[in-house]
Amino acid sequence: MWDASKCDFCGDCLVKCRYVDYDKDKAVSEIRLLMEGKAADILDRCITCNACFQNCPTGADPANLIYKMLEKIGTGTIVASFKPYIDIVTRAFEGSSGGSQVIEGDPDKPVLSFDSFLFTQFPEGTLESRMFKGMTVVRGKKYASLVGMGHMGGESLAERYGQKVIEGLAELGKDIVYLHNEGYVLAHVKAKELGIHVPYKYMHLFEYMRDYLKNNQNDITKLNKKVAYQPNCAVRWIPEQDVWLNEIFELIGVERVSRKYEGLNALCCGGPALAVNKELALNIQNDNINDAIENHAEAMITICPMCDAVMRDQTSKAGLPKIFITDLCRMALGEVSWPVS
Repeated sequence: MWDASKCDFCGDCLVKCRYVDYDKDKAVSEIRLLMEGKAADILDRCITCNACFQNCPTGADPANLIYKMLEKIGTGTIVASFKPYIDIVTRAFEGSSGGSQVIEGDPDKPVLSFDSFLFTQFPEGTLESRMFKGMTVVRGKKYASLVGMGHMGGESLAERYGQKVIEGLAELGKDIVYLHNEGYVLAHVKAKELGIHVPYKYMHLFEYMRDYLKNNQNDITKLNKKVAYQPNCAVRWIPEQDVWLNEIFELIGVERVSRKYEGLNALCCGGPALAVNKELALNIQNDNINDAIENHAEAMITICPMCDAVMRDQTSKAGLPKIFITDLCRMALGEVSWPVS
């Protein structure tokens, strides 16, 4: 959450942004305008990749300031494009709690939360995997993380309705496994910032799958493949997930190639940029994919359904298989096959 008292006006947040070309004076000027509640150039050019959160050396969280001002000013391309959807989400939370699905599982198994995503946005057969057998499965507005609304000009939604989401999950009376990064971020990061008590135990998908694979190593056939990983923007809040992912890769015999665009230097999937500058978005995707191929990756691994969807055409054209992380683990368990080139 934005903390003006921590900002020392170093300008690093925007000087290091790869999607604009600001020097320190320009960067500082932009931040000052936003702090004064005024429109600034960055609001028309920001693609909400969240990198400035990590680029800030003092923890002031300039990304949150930018997202709040995107919502307040309301004239940016991203905000204008997604306003109808934000209005629908707002009306849904202000109205009834319908529009959610619960598939009951075994009483002693945790809940697998799909956030507000449709089941069809994940690979076919995901729910049939032995990894998730017997788990209660939930999805829909009642269980939406809301963190991703910052990409759409709805930064305030997590603050306004996050408590309702946490309460909805608490009503299930079970531990929660978050299938998507942003659900985990709401419980693990944003709830603390907003003073929301989380009354249940929860895990990131990677933690859950790592533990399952550790406990079922005799069922694993090492894949012996090299892959690149496409993180979604929420990873900026939870860098510890990289440790869990690398443990998964080791368990299933996958090598994560070293490349230019990873870690702090990771590229956005291009999704938010499509609403700002389509040419820029396609260039981002091409740079990302070419980097993976040049470093001998045999597939691009994703965790986010939106990353998965917006990169589909470009990865296909490049002949680089795109595999959802759950399917990658299912391949090692013999449930699905490695994609044919």
